[in-house]
Amino acid sequence: MKERKLDHGTASFLVRRPPVPGRRSRMSGLFVTLWTCLTCVSLNAAERPNIVFIMADDLGWADVEFHGGNVPTPNLHRLAREGLELRSHYVAPVCSPTRTGLLTGRYWSRFGITTPTNRQALPAETVTLARALRSAGYDTCLIGKWHLGSLPKWGPNHFGFDHSYGSLAGGVTPWSHRYKKGPYSSTWHRDEKLVEEGGHVTDLLTAEAIEWLKTRSDRPFFLYLPFTAVHLPIREPNEWLERVPVSIRGDVPRQYAACIMHLDDAVGRIMATLEQTGKRRKTLVIFTSDNGGSTAENNDTRYPNIGDDCPNGRLTGNNAPLRGQKGSLYEGGIRVPTMVSWPGVIEAGRTDSTPVHIVDWMPTFCRLAGADVDGIKLKWDGADLWPMLSGTASLPERTLYWSGPRDRSRAVRRGRWKLLIAYDKEEKERKVELFDLEADLEERNDRSAARPHDVARMRKLLQTAMAHDKDSVVRHP
Repeated sequence: MKERKLDHGTASFLVRRPPVPGRRSRMSGLFVTLWTCLTCVSLNAAERPNIVFIMADDLGWADVEFHGGNVPTPNLHRLAREGLELRSHYVAPVCSPTRTGLLTGRYWSRFGITTPTNRQALPAETVTLARALRSAGYDTCLIGKWHLGSLPKWGPNHFGFDHSYGSLAGGVTPWSHRYKKGPYSSTWHRDEKLVEEGGHVTDLLTAEAIEWLKTRSDRPFFLYLPFTAVHLPIREPNEWLERVPVSIRGDVPRQYAACIMHLDDAVGRIMATLEQTGKRRKTLVIFTSDNGGSTAENNDTRYPNIGDDCPNGRLTGNNAPLRGQKGSLYEGGIRVPTMVSWPGVIEAGRTDSTPVHIVDWMPTFCRLAGADVDGIKLKWDGADLWPMLSGTASLPERTLYWSGPRDRSRAVRRGRWKLLIAYDKEEKERKVELFDLEADLEERNDRSAARPHDVARMRKLLQTAMAHDKDSVVRHP
């Protein structure tokens, strides 16, 4: 595979001045605007791409074959081989925060969302990615897991999606499609009307997506396809269990492998549909995961057992060689397999050292779609990635920020350095760590004691980012 070497090039002058304390959000929007104006290649209306954004659930870094996994993933491998693999693509450590970042272009902590939530996550008037693209003439569709408000009145159709289908809440049981026990357990819906359907969750979501794609006209479209695979609880059809390599042993490990293979096949079917409908060369496809892999107990007792018969045992999510897993701000919790594909437009290869973030996709898609939105007014934290993706310019160095579950941990990355701070229940610092990701991707060598000046510098960046948290919180009665 060809590796695309990206340095800071001619755009580096944009970041020479240090950040102004107290002005992080506005300066972030200004950064996005300048970066777009100075380096982006414009697309006319006829060149605006369809956009298909596929998100796996809890897929670990090494759960895919091309990162050393033991499960065949030929369709994902093809995407990586024929597209551009982003090997430093970051998300949140858990699901609802990542989805918040994708649909707003802002860090999830701006909305007070740091854990999975069943309450309304976004203010009703939020300019979401779907609303912005719809205003630019796009058909918009969400098929899969929403988890930004688990009642119909908080569902996707209220936030810019023309059509929606799947789970209003989080991951569901594979055959009965139930969320956790409680008021949000019945969650399977079509356009925010609860429905009962038979079939495996991955098959249902794939079939709905294919049918929707087949009915598209010449209007551009945005399909957001957040699968529930490989989130617990899992129990796969026999046809997929029979295909699992014999070297994988144990009930849950084989179920987990079958779930990955099933997901991979679903991606292949989506890509085949784009080819068959003549849409492939006009479509930008992104595949990613919402967070790192998990080793939680598969047969979670919080889920109702309505004939799903999910086996007991821990999931085998694999994030090697990265440290940590789902829920953690170490690389294993937030760095995930990510591929971008647009035939004839984006050159095949990979980027290893250029960090990108889930909040970057809204600025990027809005630029490509010609959406009339103001990134400064919307206080985007993300940047337009198109110059980097198209190979016309490199991405200037910047600060990336994370708030972990329940705000018990926070992190920033700038260049090669990453600072992590863990907090106790009283929000006092419990642990401070500094890692050199260029020399120590596995985050085994804490450099905080040896480099106090870098800790102080990174701490200031963290404090500046934290100052703008919860500025868009939904106030519940």
